[in-house]
Amino acid sequence: MMIPPHLEVWARRVQLMVKPRRFEHVLRVAELACQMARANGFDEALAYEAGLLHDIARDVSSMDLLKLAPPECPIDAAHPLALHGRAGRALLEYWGYTNEEVLWAVEEHTTGPSPDRPISKVVYIADVSEPGRNVNHHIREMAFHDLQGALDLAIGSKVRYLQGRGIQVHPRTMQVFNSLNIS
Repeated sequence: MMIPPHLEVWARRVQLMVKPRRFEHVLRVAELACQMARANGFDEALAYEAGLLHDIARDVSSMDLLKLAPPECPIDAAHPLALHGRAGRALLEYWGYTNEEVLWAVEEHTTGPSPDRPISKVVYIADVSEPGRNVNHHIREMAFHDLQGALDLAIGSKVRYLQGRGIQVHPRTMQVFNSLNIS
C-alpha cells in the first residue's frame, strides 16, 4: 500500500526519527493494522495512520524518553524503552497532532490497549505479530476473525512469559491483563 498523500509529511517525520529497519517494521504494522481493522469493521484509514505513527519515538535516546514521558513507576525508570509509546504521544502532540484515537494507539502499543479502543487493539496486535518479526503467526491469523481472542492471547502470553522469567510486568499491562477474561 502506498502512503496516503495526507500522511506523507508524518511518514517522512517517522522515517527521520527511526532506523531504516524500524521504518520497514512501521510500514508493515500500518498495513497489517489496516487489514485487521477492515476485517473487524473498524476505520481502516485510522488504523493505518496509527500504525504508521506508533514507533515514532522508538529510537529516541533513553535520556530523551525520560524527558518526554516522565516515569510513572519503577519499571519506567529502569527500562526507559517501555516509555516510547507515551513519548511518541508527547512528540506528536508537541508537533500539533490531535487525533485522540491515534494518540491513544501510539501510547498504548507498548503496554496494552484499553478495552474500549479498537484502533489501539489492532495496532497492538499488528505490532506484536507483523510478518517481519517471524513470531506470533497464530495471533495474527486469529485477529482477522476474533480480535478479542487475539488480544487475550497476546497479552496473556506476554504476562506469562515475563512472570515465568521473574521479570516484573508493567502496571499498565497488568491492568489490561486483569481486565481480560483469560486464565
